[in-house]
Amino acid sequence: MPDASDLARLTDDPVRLVARLLAVIEDEIVPLTRAGVVEGNKVFGGAVLRKADLSTVVAVTNRETANPLNHGEIATINAFYDIPSRERPSARDTFFVSTHEPCPLCLGGLTWGGWDNFFYLFSYEDTMDAFAIPHDIRLNEEIWRVADGEYDHKNRYWCAWHLRQIIDRHADPALIAQADRLAETYAQLSATYQRTKDTGAEIPLP
Repeated sequence: MPDASDLARLTDDPVRLVARLLAVIEDEIVPLTRAGVVEGNKVFGGAVLRKADLSTVVAVTNRETANPLNHGEIATINAFYDIPSRERPSARDTFFVSTHEPCPLCLGGLTWGGWDNFFYLFSYEDTMDAFAIPHDIRLNEEIWRVADGEYDHKNRYWCAWHLRQIIDRHADPALIAQADRLAETYAQLSATYQRTKDTGAEIPLP
């Protein structure tokens, strides 16, 4: 597992970084997701931010109703690489934030896309229990025989951080309030998705 020293190599102010990542989720991804779930898309989304100044490069939501591979992270990666190369930063010079812990497809996408990091707000357990979408853990267990969907969060390609763990470590009241507010927001989005997911779109794993 990555530790504080790994995070320190990315930022000298983890509270500021986490606050910014949560703000991007709340202010940029959530509005897109709010529109997407009405069409039967899942609640997942992602964004890419420049390491230098934390400005947003792209923010995207799940678009599985168009293509079942358009998970939040994959749609984000595609949007990032759709930017002309002369205008696009290197993936290594950016942070990747995902609303939910990336599934095996998206872990592969982040690896092949060149990121050395990613952050996520909700864990696999949250996705299965709070959002009633169990496929992430099941895929890891059924295909790779990884118990509880667990994988190495620190490896030769990237380090992965659960934002809630960083928030708990720093016990910053503003971060806690931000995360709690997002949990309520995503509970509402999830309820909408559960009502609209059978709208006729071809999503093999709803």
